[in-house]
Amino acid sequence: MSTTQAREAITDHIYRYCRSVDRLDIPLGHSIFHPGGTADYGDYYKGPGPGVIDLICANHRGLLHHSHQISNILIEVDGDKAGSESYCTASLRLQKGDKLLHMMVWSRYIDSWSRRDGHWALDHRIAIRDFDEIREVTVMQQHEIGTRDHNDPSYTVLRSTT
Repeated sequence: MSTTQAREAITDHIYRYCRSVDRLDIPLGHSIFHPGGTADYGDYYKGPGPGVIDLICANHRGLLHHSHQISNILIEVDGDKAGSESYCTASLRLQKGDKLLHMMVWSRYIDSWSRRDGHWALDHRIAIRDFDEIREVTVMQQHEIGTRDHNDPSYTVLRSTT
């Protein structure tokens, strides 16, 4: 596998992480970790990689909407090992009483990857929350077409969850 192919496979997993937490697709989120892979999200979570997916999806079920965006992906590949840094902006909506709140979280994922049996996956993720904010918002328009599950139109065209 070329370095370019390795970078593409790793980048795909980074994007699939965002899809998994936005669509509450737990099996997809679990698939980005190797067996024994771990995650360190500071005070929020430290432990087996799939466990952070479970926790995030459980917490996101209480939200109205969420969208994770990835940028600034840097990947260094060395044979069957790789390291990456990616920036994540998470935009989340929640209702608290009569207030509609918008939460923004800017984070970085510092990831250690390996290729086992031809498959790239995470060995360890460190999530660093750089800063965040929460504010009250007024909705411009209600959007009903997107869903946070396999009924979302994207599953029709992508046909695959892994």
